[in-house]
Amino acid sequence: MRSFDAIIIGAGQAGPALAARLDAAGLSVAIIERHHVGGTCVNTGCKPTKTLIASAYAAHLARRGGDYGFSVAGPVTVDMPTVAARAAKVIHDSRQGNERWLEGLERVTLIRGHARFVAPRRISVDGETMTAPRIFLNVGGRAAMPDMPGIDAVTLLTNTDMVALDTLPDHLVVVGGSYIGLEFAQMYRRFGAQVTVVERSDRLIAREDEDVSAAVRAMLEEEGIAVRTGATCIGFAPDPAGIAVRVGCAADARPVLGSHVLMAVGRRPNTDDLGLAAAGIETDARGYIQVDDRLETNVPGIWALGDCNGRGAFTHTAYNDFEIVAANLLDGGDRRVSQRLPGYALFVDPPLGRVGMTDAEAARTGRPLLHAKRPMTRVGRAVEKGETKGFMKVVADAETRRILGAAILGTGGDEAIHGIIDMMNADQTIDTLRWAVPIHPTVSELIPTLLLDLAPSR
Repeated sequence: MRSFDAIIIGAGQAGPALAARLDAAGLSVAIIERHHVGGTCVNTGCKPTKTLIASAYAAHLARRGGDYGFSVAGPVTVDMPTVAARAAKVIHDSRQGNERWLEGLERVTLIRGHARFVAPRRISVDGETMTAPRIFLNVGGRAAMPDMPGIDAVTLLTNTDMVALDTLPDHLVVVGGSYIGLEFAQMYRRFGAQVTVVERSDRLIAREDEDVSAAVRAMLEEEGIAVRTGATCIGFAPDPAGIAVRVGCAADARPVLGSHVLMAVGRRPNTDDLGLAAAGIETDARGYIQVDDRLETNVPGIWALGDCNGRGAFTHTAYNDFEIVAANLLDGGDRRVSQRLPGYALFVDPPLGRVGMTDAEAARTGRPLLHAKRPMTRVGRAVEKGETKGFMKVVADAETRRILGAAILGTGGDEAIHGIIDMMNADQTIDTLRWAVPIHPTVSELIPTLLLDLAPSR
């Protein structure tokens, strides 16, 4: 049996960074990965999808050449093998960089294989047993495939399949009208496919405020994407055209016929085959590992980081999990997940940058509120770029004068939101941010002006 000072299971976003910190502290570390180093972000998530989105955006801009005073010879076409090869190179280079980094650490051993607990401090990897007083779980998640009628009778795609696709679907049906589904829907429409989004809820991205949901839907429909919300009886059946996707409960309800179907209805943690019961580690009903505010499981000396703990579903929250654990174990800190400010983006075009509470969440607190909202047509940078869709808005506490939440749906919104995120993290009032002097011409420059518009709800 091999002994280490620490064992990390999973080489996603939190695992390698933690291995490096532990190595620098003089500890011996085993980091175990059964598939690809880099996790979802590098291999099937952020890196390849944003690469594909960039290709789709370039094609979209080329088609709009007349708006900017130029023309291209003939229609804009997309070479999908080249698009896919570009994304594959980004994946390969990022993965290889992570592997070289880990292999270059003096006290870190990268072990390939499937890890399972055989006892609270004992791990088996393909027949080899190892132990450590500290064990960190960073096993990530995967696309959920819920039990829907006919799901076993057809071939469905997940995000993993989509980033490897080097052909253009005739008609892509996206089941799930949230973040992952909408990004793929728009990119493939811009690549030239017919696209339909099927969503069970009565609106897209239902966790957002209704004005955000409505604006995103309008943007997608303007590009020719069909949206079917309120799809309460989703089911599948083979069809000569490919796959028939049922969207309505009525016997005569017409299905959507697609050549390809992407399932984007959520994620599930990769905790099924870890032997967690052998270690006494508790999970919830969906399989997420239960952790406390410092990310420790119910078994002392075992932590869970990233998507598998259900405390965040983003690369940046997984990395922050690493930062919290490292600060507490190595720096004498007392960092907690509850101190984290929720922020994220939806990378459709234009993107949505979000932080803190929605308007609806703020209203439910019962606090006296201040609201402000401005269209992107009032943002000089957006006008100059010819990208004026969307709006920006802020909700604040009228008594404490602290920002409670903000949304920027518009060009550069995924970057501009960080000015608000930083002020909220610093616990500064709206008066402090109001006196910032942002650079002209940028999207961010309108934020102080937006704050001047804050007024009580009517």
